[in-house]
Amino acid sequence: MRDFGAGFGYLLQGQKWVGRHGRWFGFGLLPGLVTFVLYVGALIGLFYGADDLTSWATPFADDWGSPWQGLFRGALTFLVFGLGLFLAVITFTAVTLLVGQPFYESLSEEVDRSEGGEAPESGLPLWRDLWISARDSLRVLLRVAFYGILLFAAGFIPVVGQTVVPAIGFCVSGFFLTEELTAVALQRRGVELKERLGLLRGRRMAVLGFGVPLTLAFLVPFVAVLLMPGAVAGATLMARELTGEAGEESPTEEASAGA
Repeated sequence: MRDFGAGFGYLLQGQKWVGRHGRWFGFGLLPGLVTFVLYVGALIGLFYGADDLTSWATPFADDWGSPWQGLFRGALTFLVFGLGLFLAVITFTAVTLLVGQPFYESLSEEVDRSEGGEAPESGLPLWRDLWISARDSLRVLLRVAFYGILLFAAGFIPVVGQTVVPAIGFCVSGFFLTEELTAVALQRRGVELKERLGLLRGRRMAVLGFGVPLTLAFLVPFVAVLLMPGAVAGATLMARELTGEAGEESPTEEASAGA
């Protein structure tokens, strides 16, 4: 649990950093606001259309009597909207980071400068950075979609589908959410997706400590927009630790020293 606490510590450190640098907080809000409006519209459409979608997809249940037809389609509608929400939490970060690539790279560089005096740069033109970011995000989203389909199917298992499966879903969301956020700093350091995933798997509990609370917070409307600048800052601090650039004390060690 110590490593889980370390990951959560980086999340808090990131929020504190933007709190001390108000200009960067406002700067980092802009991409999230644009993406948030688009996603709210999409989720509202899914909310009102999920029932029609499940009815269309289950014509074999048209002749079922009451209450079985309503219970079956109601549960399926709930799962469809839940899957949509699950994918929205993951893709929101990827799309926001893609839309706000120049914004978040500048914010991440400023965090690096404030911590170590130097900000590593990829040396690539902006279009190339955007292409790599979009390509890697697509690869991550394919992985998320794979896990999402498995979890969706497992959701039909009695009891387990309503207890264990959602918990696993939050862990999967938290892991890949952290990958997307740390990619801002790691991509500037020339760390490829495969190596990034290896670094994160090596500190799995820290990654979950950072990503799972953030995933839960992102479920609250508009909170994702407010937390994105600090999440990028915190992910940059974590990336520095993952690559061995951080100082001797981690957030948890600093907290222990202060106590």
